[in-house]
Amino acid sequence: MACSSVVPKFMVRRRPAVLVVPAAPTPRELKRLSVFDEQDCMRVQISNLHFYRRNESMDGKDPAQVIRDALAKALVPYYPFAGRLREQDGWKLVVDCTGEDVLFVEADADVGLKHFGDPLVPPFPCVEELIFDVPGSSAILNSPLLLFQVTRLTCGGFILAVRVNHTMADAQGATQFLGAVAELARGALAPFPPPVWKRELLDGRNQQQPALVHDKLDEVPGSDTDHTKGSSVMLLLDNPALRLSFFFGPREIDAIRAQLLPHLQKRATKFDTIAGWIWKFRTMALAPYSNEVMMLVVVVNARGRNTATVGGIPVGYYRNAFAVPVAMSTAGELSMNPLSYAVELVRKAKNQVDIEYMRSTADLIVLRRGQSPPITAGMFSLSDTTRAKFDDLDFGWGKQVYGGPAEAVGVPSIPWLTSFLLASKNANGEDGIVVPMCLPGPAMDRLVEEMSKLLRLTTDDVTQLHQPHVLPAMK
Repeated sequence: MACSSVVPKFMVRRRPAVLVVPAAPTPRELKRLSVFDEQDCMRVQISNLHFYRRNESMDGKDPAQVIRDALAKALVPYYPFAGRLREQDGWKLVVDCTGEDVLFVEADADVGLKHFGDPLVPPFPCVEELIFDVPGSSAILNSPLLLFQVTRLTCGGFILAVRVNHTMADAQGATQFLGAVAELARGALAPFPPPVWKRELLDGRNQQQPALVHDKLDEVPGSDTDHTKGSSVMLLLDNPALRLSFFFGPREIDAIRAQLLPHLQKRATKFDTIAGWIWKFRTMALAPYSNEVMMLVVVVNARGRNTATVGGIPVGYYRNAFAVPVAMSTAGELSMNPLSYAVELVRKAKNQVDIEYMRSTADLIVLRRGQSPPITAGMFSLSDTTRAKFDDLDFGWGKQVYGGPAEAVGVPSIPWLTSFLLASKNANGEDGIVVPMCLPGPAMDRLVEEMSKLLRLTTDDVTQLHQPHVLPAMK
């Protein structure tokens, strides 16, 4: 199939998809999913891309064959991935561990790694050619739970694309599984850590009383109706959108930290700092009504967060184990207050997450029967994929050049809703974090201008930014 985008026209030649089965017999059983796995928002396919350069020490070895053989071995300890998803009792999900197969596609492209840009950041051209949707394979129920595609490049490098049924794993869990494949590809006898199922750790307790954790969306006036109606944000988001990526290296992060109160300069993480800046200035760029409710949904991996007590999330747990606490403010407060206000709200939302928070959230999911909360016009979600450790995935060719989401946005149909923090390098080879954004043209122009201002800050400017202020464009 020929493809042309921001790169020169190129051709991808695919062989027919093959079925990879576990390399040894596996148990035949039904495994229940947790309530986190069963939510409506989890019943989607998620795709990642991993780009690798040529490695002279691996010349003569075919990455497709190496990864396919290792995949078959990894499906023995991770045998649920070779099964099929079934539905019971209306919305409950189980994995029928049939030991059937996963899909594997082998392909060649007539371009090299350099044709995909430098640095490598989404959106990538012709993603549908790099991770081919095998007809009939994308259903959530009764279909293969994994799809791999290895596309060899003319430079000797290759691209590994992986599509995972989200009910089976989150980003951290998928990376753990891919890490197992990588270890086995390099000659390990067994992956470490061994996989842990234990879905009951994050199951609802079927309490009839209200859950301890409540969803902040319940606080939004009119959240039980279509909250997009009458929204100035929604009116703007309906316009044609632009996609740009913003790079945050040491210089940019230092410039943001310089605006924070002293205690936040010490305690705020890179995520807190970047997320707070983006949330504030994205809001100001959209110029909503001052009383409009703006929400930042923070995707937090619950592994290792105050879970060392009995019943915590063990090492090796590869299911969905993340929470989505919400930082919330009116647009006026977010814009008028200094940047520390937004960063502190992000920190408070994120730091709520511990094992009790997760269990109480599970109770709430049960009360909702797995349904996800509504999407509102003022909502924006950020996920830190740098925590998933994609960089550690070495199949024998060394560390990847890029590893992360295949798309620049989480939900193509509503591209303004979700973005990611991605590990990247700038044109000077400096390590940093890149954040792809999707906004209407006028709002994107304003956000670009704010980024330019960030790098021009002087000491006097920082002093002024600690004082409340209003952007003239606010309504």
